[in-house]
Amino acid sequence: MKILITGANGMLAKSVRERLAEGNELICTDVSELDITKEDEVIKKVEEIKPEYIINCAAYTAVDKAEDVYELADKINADGPGNLAKAAKRVDAVLVHISTDYVFNGDLDVSKVYIETDEVGPVTVYGKTKLHGEEEVQKNTDKFYIFRTAWLYGDGNNFVRTMIKLGTSRDEINVVSDQHGSPTYAEDLANIIAQAIEKKIPYGIYHSTNQGFTTWYEFTKKIFELANISCKVNPVTTEKYIEMMNIKQAKRPFNSQLSKDKILAQGIKIPSWEDGLKRYLKVELNSK
Repeated sequence: MKILITGANGMLAKSVRERLAEGNELICTDVSELDITKEDEVIKKVEEIKPEYIINCAAYTAVDKAEDVYELADKINADGPGNLAKAAKRVDAVLVHISTDYVFNGDLDVSKVYIETDEVGPVTVYGKTKLHGEEEVQKNTDKFYIFRTAWLYGDGNNFVRTMIKLGTSRDEINVVSDQHGSPTYAEDLANIIAQAIEKKIPYGIYHSTNQGFTTWYEFTKKIFELANISCKVNPVTTEKYIEMMNIKQAKRPFNSQLSKDKILAQGIKIPSWEDGLKRYLKVELNSK
């Protein structure tokens, strides 16, 4: 199977490449090889390659910086996926696109979870541009998978690596305790994507994070427990954290809890976030 992967040097793309390497012909491009914001360039490349699948891992993900560069973020997060969708349709390829929990406003009561058909309502530039990307995909092709994920970490700079660094250099740290979601190991998201392709599940939007829910505070405590780090973790509210750090940041969702019922019903296997973290730390700590 011939698969085109965009944003090939990113965290998720690395895991996707590793998961799909065996038995497939992978064509991996970064922005220097394929600028997805340029429609003519995208169509030319896709018509030349004629892939069966296009997996778009390219995105503008700097949530806070995006507030000041809407046009740039929208070109990458919306125009880019739209161009890939148009090109995919021309060669009858399936487009796999990665989206985010930020398409919701994040204010749903934390006793509840978001399902795919819930009303969207992004409140940040990042969320708005990612929703625009979803719309562009759906407008320009019928053969697509949109996987909404959250709290992603893997091979590269990420929350887990940052916490390990802080935990081994400080006696105590403050971590936000009122944001709820599912830490998602990039390898597990890559495996969800691979399973969807292999099983040929129905096209559409799917919520795709590791199983189970937690907070950044509890997540940090679990990281330290598994990594044998003795640093004390203090729970703080988002408001208090912003005040203490004296920072300006885009609004974070208080509820990023995405229901996986739809994708689980397709026979897709998804590990718990704790299981994903254990496997990640086994690799991360052994590489030191």
